[in-house]
Amino acid sequence: MNEPVQSAGPAEGTNASLSQADTWSDLLTGRHLAIVTVLASGVLIYAMNLYFTAALMPSIVADIGGQHYYAWVTTSFVVAAIVASLFVSRILDWKGPRAAYVLGFLTFAFGAAGNALSPTMELLIAGRVVQGLGGGLLAGLGYAVIRSALPEQHWARATGAVSAMWGLGTLFGPALGGIFAELGLWRWAYGALAFAALVFTILAQRCFGGVAGARHRAPVPVASLVPLVLAIVAISLSAVVPIGWPTLAMVGAGLVLLVLFVTVERRAHDTILPRITYRRGNSLKWVYLTVAALSAGVMVETFIPLFAQKLAGLAPLAAGLLGAVLSLAWVIAQLFVVSVSSDAGRRRAIRLGPLLLTAGLIAYGLLQAEGTDLAIITLWAAVLAVAGAGIGLAWPLLGVAAMSATSDPAEAGKAAAAITTTQLIAFSVTSAFAGTLMAAGGDSVLEAARYVTLGIALLTLAGILTAGIATRR
Repeated sequence: MNEPVQSAGPAEGTNASLSQADTWSDLLTGRHLAIVTVLASGVLIYAMNLYFTAALMPSIVADIGGQHYYAWVTTSFVVAAIVASLFVSRILDWKGPRAAYVLGFLTFAFGAAGNALSPTMELLIAGRVVQGLGGGLLAGLGYAVIRSALPEQHWARATGAVSAMWGLGTLFGPALGGIFAELGLWRWAYGALAFAALVFTILAQRCFGGVAGARHRAPVPVASLVPLVLAIVAISLSAVVPIGWPTLAMVGAGLVLLVLFVTVERRAHDTILPRITYRRGNSLKWVYLTVAALSAGVMVETFIPLFAQKLAGLAPLAAGLLGAVLSLAWVIAQLFVVSVSSDAGRRRAIRLGPLLLTAGLIAYGLLQAEGTDLAIITLWAAVLAVAGAGIGLAWPLLGVAAMSATSDPAEAGKAAAAITTTQLIAFSVTSAFAGTLMAAGGDSVLEAARYVTLGIALLTLAGILTAGIATRR
């Protein structure tokens, strides 16, 4: 029988705290508002940057060249971000949230400023590595700091606000990047990011003054870290090697290294994930796997504009808006679900999330056809909204479940920070998988659309099972 995760999601024991004041107005006032602003802004600046840069890349290549390094601009950022996310809990434990956020924002700003001044693509990639280190730290801190900086009755709403930033990033990132690109101001775009990061550095210094870390350095789990970093690099490289066997080889090597990582972690004393993750009967491992399944579903959004333009003949703006439907439904759903206070209701929401996501993706995949009319496009929007709502229903509650998995502050910090690590690794794996499926479609956009969508739905299908186990009493 599974040991339940002690959380506001699949666990018991939080009704006392939930009986206290727990409304959006309580959270979004005074010092709490400043804290949530910093937490959310750190995640937003990371999430938006992925799509922001994608919109700028044609202008960057036209200005400084280096088209053969095109894919590395994103890959270098993502790999650096994942590596940085592995150290979130240790930096928090050593220095506390104020110093951790200052380090994250300043590193991101330094990398963005380097991008703005880069005369060559090689130096731009170096700047992206620095920017990724700062961004990965900020993304992980967004979840890890909630537990220590806010009262327990606000955890669910704060997690919902923070995780909503991933959806907002996909909404605003392409638009803002497109505006700067249209004006021929790609360097100013990175300058604006650097300036924003510096502003949030000042805010972080002020609002985390009373929250301290444990002031000791936890040992770095080198034995676990090495296979995990190598796995991340192998999986990320699969996105830049030639499509086909090289891609499969890199993904396969990455998966083998992930298995090695888990094997080492189970036997180690100093670990990256909380030790209870590997305890027989504990649900935390299933929480992480459900997060990974939801993250896989998010990656469909990358391909929606392409399929809409090629199959339905939509203009770029209309195709982009169609892609935004998933993110918008995600944001709306999670802002409502955090108001659910009963343990049973939260368990049902977590179970329903992967089910809706998978059903929406399967329907979207089956509805793909060439020369579609307005009725089919409307159906596309409807089923994508269902899929997005599925992500939003489960995501914030899974975050609270991870944060509440243990009463040990150090282990709880690891548990929360690992949400971002799990998410970023799932993005990398799914991106590589989707690239292979796109290639399998050959010259047929229709076949590629079906392969990609239904293939990703196969990954999210596993989330139905893991969510059920994670919420088993």
